[in-house]
Amino acid sequence: MIRQTKDLQDLAIGATDGTIGDVKDFYFDDEAWVIRYLVVDAGSWLSSRKVLISPIAAGKPDWDAKLLPVTLTREQVKNSPEIDTDMPITRQHETEYLDYYSYPYYWGGMGLWGRGGSPNMLLPGYDGYGSATAARAEADNAQARTEARQRDQDPHLRSCNAVDGYHIEASDGEIGYVKGLLVDEESWAIRYLVVSTSNWWLGHDVLVAPQWIKRVSWEDQTVVVDLNREALQQAPIYDASNSLTREMEIAVFQHHGRKGYWADEARQPKKGALDRTDA
Repeated sequence: MIRQTKDLQDLAIGATDGTIGDVKDFYFDDEAWVIRYLVVDAGSWLSSRKVLISPIAAGKPDWDAKLLPVTLTREQVKNSPEIDTDMPITRQHETEYLDYYSYPYYWGGMGLWGRGGSPNMLLPGYDGYGSATAARAEADNAQARTEARQRDQDPHLRSCNAVDGYHIEASDGEIGYVKGLLVDEESWAIRYLVVSTSNWWLGHDVLVAPQWIKRVSWEDQTVVVDLNREALQQAPIYDASNSLTREMEIAVFQHHGRKGYWADEARQPKKGALDRTDA
């Protein structure tokens, strides 16, 4: 299901032995547009330290209890590498963090999460995670470690909170601003930017998929999209009070004459498929 980031920020993080803290922000990968970490305020029990929690550890949210369970203990979180969340997070920081929790590197492989399409597919015990897959994952990890040493230290992680308010520039001029982000709670992919067009007419909110972004000027806080003003003006209206259905998504993509992201994902290997097809 697709959720607003502000809904996810209402959740408390529950370890296996107690509450860790509350979600305050998210770091997303600005190349793949996937949330890689939750920024959690651990509160007084950890001297108000902010910690990173990877979606790899996350279970299914309990929306009634406003709780996101994670497969971690408070002691694990307490002893995790201290990372200043107010400063840029380098690839070295990430490798230290992922190594501490014995997580595979998400940047090894062709999927959103390494060899898989969701973070849970990286964990042992998941359907299809057998010895052959584990061996391939280890090979991917070794390659990813090499790439991490060779590439720029900037891991392209950005704050979701910081993107709110960014200007949206169409092919023929400015059209509005970013009002929020919509996230797939299974893959943690950012599926849409919610764009308010109220600056230009008796406006409404519309959706823009990351695939339609030509470039982002982080310095100028501007997102340039491969759409014109008229296309956005006539696009289906997004109402945040209603759940986003696949039918609504199809209407948005058809309006812009684009192929839905789900068509590509349908061709990706599923749970256990890796062992069956190339073992």
